[in-house]
Amino acid sequence: MLSFEDWVRAYGRRTESALDNLLDAANTNPARLHEAMRYAAQGGGKRIRPLLVYAAGALSDEANQSALDAAAVAIECIHAYSLVHDDLPCMDDDDLRRGRPTVHKAFDEATALLVGDALQTRAFEILANAQCDADTRLAMISALASASGSRGMAGGQAIDLDSIGKKLDLAGLKQMHAMKTGALLSCSVQMGGIAAKLNPTQMQHLQNYSEALGLAFQIVDDVLDATSDSQTLGKTAGKDAANDKPTYVTLMGLDYAQKAAKDLQETAIASLESFGSKAQALKDLALLVVNRGK
Repeated sequence: MLSFEDWVRAYGRRTESALDNLLDAANTNPARLHEAMRYAAQGGGKRIRPLLVYAAGALSDEANQSALDAAAVAIECIHAYSLVHDDLPCMDDDDLRRGRPTVHKAFDEATALLVGDALQTRAFEILANAQCDADTRLAMISALASASGSRGMAGGQAIDLDSIGKKLDLAGLKQMHAMKTGALLSCSVQMGGIAAKLNPTQMQHLQNYSEALGLAFQIVDDVLDATSDSQTLGKTAGKDAANDKPTYVTLMGLDYAQKAAKDLQETAIASLESFGSKAQALKDLALLVVNRGK
């Protein structure tokens, strides 16, 4: 049996290979756009979302491996597009992402805008062409569309922008994080479960896990933004405070935020009890998410 570190390396390589195969070659016309798309999607990162897809797929021996690869690449394309747009001057206006210049700095603003548009549509094209049954393809497309749109990631980003300089209460902050960050993380787990053909009860256990994990992930991001430097983060540290954005740290304090993340980690892991040893990778990913930066 693989150690968790070996599992992460193996499925990280699988993710990179799937990205390389399912994204258009950099010299495909228009070459500058396709080069920039690969720059955005293949420029490093922890690959937490694809890893969650594969970990959820491991819960059943019936998982369609082609569907898992398609889901892993699709969710990473959506995530990469969101980062490209999030870094634009009209949004967070950032120059650094994953330790490299952001796309609008490495290329230009118009190209960055088109990169986000093209990565988003490519994600759904990949799912539509996945080598699996039509019901699985449709369920994954529906899940990703819901998680990405106005009631998911994009809506959470809108709330985030609208909250600059304002005082959100804890319930409002939780809702924003559940949409902005949690929706895509939950979708990663959900698509893995869909590819594994889990039953409704099992899918509900996964939902409980992913909701707790998604909130924990964002709380840890808030903590790291307040306590780490730019070199460690691979992006500009202290941006939330500089932009007067509400976070768990600014609202509730550092100690509260760290304890909340730990409690959510325990809730996430407890939600997987019925899966036994097949959920070990999901449990280890929950530990990885909360222990980032330690």
